[in-house]
Amino acid sequence: MSEPPVSYKRHRFPPQIIAHAVWLYFRFPLSLRLVEKLLLERGIVVSYETVRVWAHKFGPDYVRCLRRKKPSRQDIWHLDEVVVTINSEKRYLWRAVDQDGYVLDEIVQIRRDTRAAKRLLERLLCKQGCPPKRMITDKLGSYGAARRKIMPKVEHCQHKGLNNRAENSHVPIRKRERAMQGFRSWSGLQRFVETFPAVRNHVVPPHSHRSAFATHLHRLAAMAEWKSVTLTAA
Repeated sequence: MSEPPVSYKRHRFPPQIIAHAVWLYFRFPLSLRLVEKLLLERGIVVSYETVRVWAHKFGPDYVRCLRRKKPSRQDIWHLDEVVVTINSEKRYLWRAVDQDGYVLDEIVQIRRDTRAAKRLLERLLCKQGCPPKRMITDKLGSYGAARRKIMPKVEHCQHKGLNNRAENSHVPIRKRERAMQGFRSWSGLQRFVETFPAVRNHVVPPHSHRSAFATHLHRLAAMAEWKSVTLTAA
C-alpha cells in the first residue's frame, strides 16, 4: 500500500521552503537557529521555532514515503549502544546498522541490560520482517542473552574489533549533539532519531567501492526522489 501524499494545508509558506528547511535540519549537523540564519540569507524570514514545528510534523511524513532498502536474510546486523546525557541524566541510545552502513533502528532506553537488548531485537524483527544471517556486537553479555531468547538460530559474533561499523555510526549523532549543544529532552531525542537516520540513509551511498561519478549519480537520484516525495519537483 502506497503512503498518502504529504499535505501542506493551512501553511502559509510554500512547500519548497518547508521541505528545504526540513532537509537542512536533518541532513546536516545544523541547529535550528543555524537553519533560521541560512533561510534568512535567502530572504526567507522564519523563526527557529517554526523550523522545529516543521521538522516534527513533516520529517516523519517524508521518511514514510522514501524508498527503503529491502531487508534480506543475508544481512548482517551490527549492534551497539552509546551513552547520552541530558540534564545530568544518562541513558543509552541503542543502534543497529547493517553491513552496508544503513541504520536499521535506534531507540533510547534507560538501562543496558538483557531486557533493553531484547526490546531492540524485537523492534528490528518487526521492522525488517526476517532475522539476519549474522549478528555482530561487542562483548556486552546482554546481547547474547537476548539473542538466545529472540532468535537462537542466528549466528552471533562478539568481538569489539569486528563491530567498528556500529561504533562509527555514532559519529553523525554526536556531531548533531555538539551542534545543538545537547538535546533538550528524551522524547525529543527519540523523535529525532526516528527521522534523522532515515534521511541520512537516503542520501549517503552504501559502504562499497564506488567511483566518484557513481556517488554523484546516487546523490542526484536521492535529491530527485526527495523532491518527488515532498511534492516540490519542478
